[in-house]
Amino acid sequence: MENIIEIRHLQKYFGENEVLKDINFSVSKGEVVCIIGSSGSGKSTLLRCLNLLELPTTGEILYHGQNILEHDMSNAVYRAKMGMVFQQFNLFSNLSVLENCTVGQIKVLKRSAKEAKQTAMEYLELVGMSGFIDARPHQISGGQKQRVAIARALSMEPEALLFDEPTSALDPEMVGEVLKVMKSLAGSGLTMLVVTHEMAFARDVAHRVVFMDGGVIAEEDTPDVIFNNPKNERTRIFLKRILDN
Repeated sequence: MENIIEIRHLQKYFGENEVLKDINFSVSKGEVVCIIGSSGSGKSTLLRCLNLLELPTTGEILYHGQNILEHDMSNAVYRAKMGMVFQQFNLFSNLSVLENCTVGQIKVLKRSAKEAKQTAMEYLELVGMSGFIDARPHQISGGQKQRVAIARALSMEPEALLFDEPTSALDPEMVGEVLKVMKSLAGSGLTMLVVTHEMAFARDVAHRVVFMDGGVIAEEDTPDVIFNNPKNERTRIFLKRILDN
């Protein structure tokens, strides 16, 4: 399997605080990887480094074998290939649902307005939001906003989609509709890297689960091993605490 992304010896400091400690990690085409761990374990920082929203202090991020930290590919073009779905949706409040899904295509990918609209409609249909194209973000629910955010990321036709706790800001009754869309995307063969607290999703959908603790990858394996027979004591303690709640 070809690696889309490979991370080598990644470190990230915020001031004196070492948040990521010598991370080595790769994601293959079509793989669904879930990253779990306590708050402050470095999960979101790792994802943000992958998308260059944070610059690593040292290390390499290889995209198809090329170190993007040294490569002259523009950040905007690279980010289009590594789509990102945020906890807080990050939709443009002054734009309609449809415009939110076309603006990046037109500005970054230089698509015509007609082609951008066609692509956006296809993905809004996919996430069940094609009936809301003229709505503004404040007129729709949190779950609907997150589905639009997923459609927006997909409209850029990325090679991989990064999800940073996509259900954490949602009311409990809205979590299911977003996870349903994500499950369907995983089933379609999309490469996905998901930071999540949704253990059932990680167990049922991921090909591989990565447990982070204190800025390191403490353990990574299949969901079966991680959830039923973890090797690392810290993984066991974390899961016991989460699953017993």
